[in-house]
Amino acid sequence: MASFSSEDAFQDSAALSLNDVESLQSFRSRSASFSSTGSSGRLQLRQRVSQLMACVEDISSDDEIHEEVSRTLDEAFRIWGKKLKDKWQEFRLHLVTWNVGTASPPPDVTSLLQLNSLGPTVDMYVIGLQEVNSRITNFLSDLAFDDPWSIFFMTVLSPLGYIKLSSIRMQGLLLLLFVKHVHLPFIRDIHTHYTRTGLYGYWGNKGGVTVRMSLYGHTVCFMNCHLPAHIENTEQRLDDFEKILEMQFEGENIPSTLDHDVLFCFGDLNFRIADYGIHFVRESINNKRYNLLWEKDQLNMAKKKEAFLQEFIEGPLQFKPTYKFDLYSDVYDTREQKSLFWFNEKKRKPAWTDRILWRVKNLCQHVSKEGEFTEEEQTISVTLNNYISHMSYGISDHKPVTGTFGLELKPLLSHPLVTLNPEGEWSAEHDVLISYSAAPELPSSAWDWIGLFKVAFRHVNDYVTYAWVEDDEISSNKDSKQVYMSAAEIPDMGGEFLLCYYSNNLQSIVGISQPFQIQPNRTLIRKDLTQEENSWMQKPDNLASQDEF
Repeated sequence: MASFSSEDAFQDSAALSLNDVESLQSFRSRSASFSSTGSSGRLQLRQRVSQLMACVEDISSDDEIHEEVSRTLDEAFRIWGKKLKDKWQEFRLHLVTWNVGTASPPPDVTSLLQLNSLGPTVDMYVIGLQEVNSRITNFLSDLAFDDPWSIFFMTVLSPLGYIKLSSIRMQGLLLLLFVKHVHLPFIRDIHTHYTRTGLYGYWGNKGGVTVRMSLYGHTVCFMNCHLPAHIENTEQRLDDFEKILEMQFEGENIPSTLDHDVLFCFGDLNFRIADYGIHFVRESINNKRYNLLWEKDQLNMAKKKEAFLQEFIEGPLQFKPTYKFDLYSDVYDTREQKSLFWFNEKKRKPAWTDRILWRVKNLCQHVSKEGEFTEEEQTISVTLNNYISHMSYGISDHKPVTGTFGLELKPLLSHPLVTLNPEGEWSAEHDVLISYSAAPELPSSAWDWIGLFKVAFRHVNDYVTYAWVEDDEISSNKDSKQVYMSAAEIPDMGGEFLLCYYSNNLQSIVGISQPFQIQPNRTLIRKDLTQEENSWMQKPDNLASQDEF
């Protein structure tokens, strides 16, 4: 068989490919022209890269041309990486799952929410709780008013600039989402759903609750689950998990959970450590050799066999199993469990029952019938920054687990549907005006309204007052509209406020103003001060002191 040098092989390549390689130094300028010609330019560029790859196969690492090709490709990747970085943004997400065992909120959640973290600010908190107190008196009260856990987290997060975006409750399952104000106009199509699996689907002590949305144009779904307990119920857990995934938003004009760009599943999934005895498990934990237990973790075992689980990702279990602990301690179960007829039930074996999984929808190349490649660009990715348990919390026999994520995404929405601002200086002494403009694609409704909120407002219904965009409109042109609010509805004491435009069709805030000041009603304040002064002067004690003089 004849042998060829790399130079001979290179010269034997197609003439067009040879010319391309010889003019590598002008590669950047040609690429720039291709980028401006749209899809035809991209097709030509693919063809040129394909030709280049054919040449690269025959280039020896000793050739001078090899070094030039490497330098040029490195430069191309550097430029492309910078271009991507300029277009993408990071959305920081902190997710909590905690079986609270019917307990009331703890006095402090600073470490749980990482409020003292020196890292980047969290953009969204997702808090999934299981076994929230759902006794009949508590549950009926919570239906009429916010439950104690929701109130607790709103009290902590609203002064920090977070609003409760959405929530859903199914008996003991509660899912809460809080987000920074700045993101509100870019979060749309919020929907909630729940699926019961307890007592064959008739009881909601087990099951899943879900919130889904469009986040900067990307579909994202959060699912909080509580699956059946006990080590022997693995199959039931898997059946229920799959059922919850399939039934969320079934029959609605909403993508299924698995059709979302990103899906987070978390909660008290109740998977246990199989085969190993309690002494081996505890000894492995005491020696921090958690890896010895991973292969017998029922969820890890199921992910190798169950097709619906194989695309889910989980961070490494580098923390102690989170169940079962004595209350207010970091000591695993020491109490004898009381069985129905005798005190002979075994202590519970530690297990990683509390988990956070995620799944990114595959965006890959598809081949058309003509054999040409069409690309669907991947515009969102998920990075796990940390996955830990929090041993200091002892209100239940579970320890909470948190995951902090970076969502690297290319925003598909860059402008809010509505821009609005207060007209002139606002005062509680006179009527005020709001100016707003709406994008053509806004699905406006007669039920849309603009709310006046304190800067640290808790949720969308926490407004001070509001105006209907149609009923209270006073002027309109092609560029903007004006709406008025009566002085009688403006807070007399003034302060710092925001305006938010709420879309009834989208069921979300689609526009938010910058914070602004409202001047207090000085006349009313002077009147109140005068009345207080007169009241003080007329008190019997003050009159007696005057008589002494």
